[in-house]
Amino acid sequence: MKILIGIIIVLGGIIVLFLIIGLFVKKDYSVGKDIIVNKPKTAVFEYLKFLKNQNKFSVWGSMDPNMKTDFRGTDGTVGFVSAWESDNNKNVGKGEQEILKIVDGERIDYEIRFLKPFKSTSWAYITTIAVNDNQTKVHWGFTGKMKYPTNLTLLFMNMEKIVGGDLEKGLQNLKVLLEK
Repeated sequence: MKILIGIIIVLGGIIVLFLIIGLFVKKDYSVGKDIIVNKPKTAVFEYLKFLKNQNKFSVWGSMDPNMKTDFRGTDGTVGFVSAWESDNNKNVGKGEQEILKIVDGERIDYEIRFLKPFKSTSWAYITTIAVNDNQTKVHWGFTGKMKYPTNLTLLFMNMEKIVGGDLEKGLQNLKVLLEK
């Protein structure tokens, strides 16, 4: 009986320690990747502002070719929503992405609402900067927040590796697509 009580006290102490550590662990994360596309900035931005086009270059859009999609609003304008649901791939899950803001020719801001396999909200953005008349630097960024105590998972997750690789691959796909 003393051994069982000792084990419970040690486990309880470990849990309390993790909860205390969670108070000091960052709650937000940010990942971004860049690529140079050999096309004028206007052409690149005009392609990117249409959210439906993301499914053509995004890694996430191609994870389940049979996922159900639904679109609400006018694509390329604030308030447009692209929703998805996958019955075949739990990593795709269910969610939606909404265009929150467009600074014409410069930046598009999105809110991404994940509903399954877990609920969370993240934000993404894409910016375009002219390098010269025929080259555009595209930056794709992703940010999010994790509430206490779930922020403890950030100690064990490398968001740069998890999300950054997908952003980088998506940008490479974009480059190939636009430079055809």
